Amino acid sequence: MKLYTERHGIRAPQEKTYSINSDMYSILFDCCKRYQKNLTHLFMLHCHHDFTNSDYVAFDERGFTTRIKIRIPALFMDEYGRFCAPTPDDEYNQYALLDLIEYFAQNIQDISEHWNSDRYQNYKTIDCFNTDNVFIDFQEEINEIFTEAGLLYELTDEQIVERIVENSPLTPEIVNSFETVQETGTKELLKDAVALYKTPNPAARQDSVEKIWDALERLKTYYTTLDKKHSSEKIVNDMANGNGEFIDLFNDEFKALTNIGNKYRIRHHETDKIDIIDGRYYDYLFNRCLSLIALAIQYLN
Repeated sequence: MKLYTERHGIRAPQEKTYSINSDMYSILFDCCKRYQKNLTHLFMLHCHHDFTNSDYVAFDERGFTTRIKIRIPALFMDEYGRFCAPTPDDEYNQYALLDLIEYFAQNIQDISEHWNSDRYQNYKTIDCFNTDNVFIDFQEEINEIFTEAGLLYELTDEQIVERIVENSPLTPEIVNSFETVQETGTKELLKDAVALYKTPNPAARQDSVEKIWDALERLKTYYTTLDKKHSSEKIVNDMANGNGEFIDLFNDEFKALTNIGNKYRIRHHETDKIDIIDGRYYDYLFNRCLSLIALAIQYLN
């Protein structure tokens, strides 16, 4: 339910960000901790209760910590080697936290934790089930935190964290259109480019642009019975429906993008190439190239 200032439109617009501060980190980390016992099937501690002479199952905290130190070595730890939330003065890797969220999402399973006896309550035991309905609850909680904190991330149904790019032309319809591409190499490059584009780590931006430019160049040779020049001409002619003015328009755009790919440090990395000096330019370049490819795909035979 919305709060008073939200209902009446008197709350200042929320700032959207990719940066996870220490407060946001703490809330997300605590959310993961609440689902820790749902990993018991991976970290099962077999215990014995002497008084009742009974065996039972508990969560192996030590085993979990050891595994995570190996699996996500950059996850923040305190001076005693314990995983925790950082303070505002601590240095931390926010993407390691996203790794932890994905680890939980991909491994949590349903459990039932209960007392051995409602009357005596000597110990609690955990029953593990081979189902993961709990993922839906975990996903909803994580995404609710992302939304409330203004974080431009989403935990998807595929159990991975993707960044959200507002006002992006990359729609589900465009992604689905890749399936109509019959040439395997072009299709794979497009899928790889999108996966990198959605990756939270900014270091993937450059790789996503390189992949989308590779897809553009390969698209030019889509018609394998023709050479590259005539294949490109057929693609442009089909896009323009034979209209001369639009043939010129699309030819100019293909040439412009080819020149950008050759002049800037996108597909080539020689010292004479122009560096991309602002990370935000990658989104512009990616979406400009994507727009032309998405249109061309609609006219492929």
